Amino acid sequence: MGNLNVAVLGAKGLAGDIGKKGTVTDVTFFELKRGSDSVTLIEPSKYPDKLSSLFYSVGMSEFAILAVDRIDSFLGEQIVMVDLFGIDKGWIILRNYIQKEQLTPLIAGTSLERYEIVADDAVKMREALLDMAQAEGRKAGPGSCGSCPVDSHFNVKGVGTVVLGSVIDGHFRKHDKMQVLPIKREVVLKSIQKHDLDSDDGVKGDHVGLALRGIESEELDRGYVLTTDPSVKMTKKAVGKATLIKYWPSPLKEGMVLHAGHWMQMVPCRVSASGGDDFRSPDLTLEFETDVIHRPGDKVVLMYLEGGKLRVVGSMALP
Repeated sequence: MGNLNVAVLGAKGLAGDIGKKGTVTDVTFFELKRGSDSVTLIEPSKYPDKLSSLFYSVGMSEFAILAVDRIDSFLGEQIVMVDLFGIDKGWIILRNYIQKEQLTPLIAGTSLERYEIVADDAVKMREALLDMAQAEGRKAGPGSCGSCPVDSHFNVKGVGTVVLGSVIDGHFRKHDKMQVLPIKREVVLKSIQKHDLDSDDGVKGDHVGLALRGIESEELDRGYVLTTDPSVKMTKKAVGKATLIKYWPSPLKEGMVLHAGHWMQMVPCRVSASGGDDFRSPDLTLEFETDVIHRPGDKVVLMYLEGGKLRVVGSMALP
């Protein structure tokens, strides 16, 4: 069984031409299936109004399709976001007579510079994506240690509490006991579904529905994390060196309010200290409004929602 998660950026409607529409929040999921193989297409349906929509869509993906129909600040912002996540596999579709030479300087030196330019042909893309999914061949290894951030949650009659999300790391199995962070509640994983089919496990990259025993839907929130990984921790304050993108125009100042994105979390944070000789590599102290749930050394994406034409700032490693 193979699965591929694909961020579809730059053109609303493209994902719907390729796949079948599924769950809709501020991101919209579309699905493709062929035998036991599947593709999950993820569209940032509230972008550009909500930067979080772009962040979540890219963060859940390992492949990107970027449709370019104009050269503007939103195109630049999408390129920067994809590059921060290091997604180095993808396609570019050129529309409205945009030429490759116009795009080349914008993606030079980024993870997108080796993307293949492909024809705007939904049928061919559909088959090629399914072929790639088949080649993925995800499979759980020995043991059981993995994490799934909560995207959405609800009650299902006769089933109970159900969580939708993407397995961000490792794997887990049906009947595992899982910790719910940040509330530190233990739950039992009653069942797992992938693309509406029952499964015995969830593996990194799978988009899953998880039925839980031991918690009500009302006790959950987007960004909570289900995990069997004992290394996952919570951080309220971080000190370290940040890396700002090359287009960010000015130093980060003490008192500035940013948002830190990690998994399905967008947490407001205040810069309580900023220093160093190079403003693009500042020594930062960040104080988060709520705990950030993460593994040691994970990277947060820093965003400034009042940033006008550019709202993506850079990144910083967590302790």
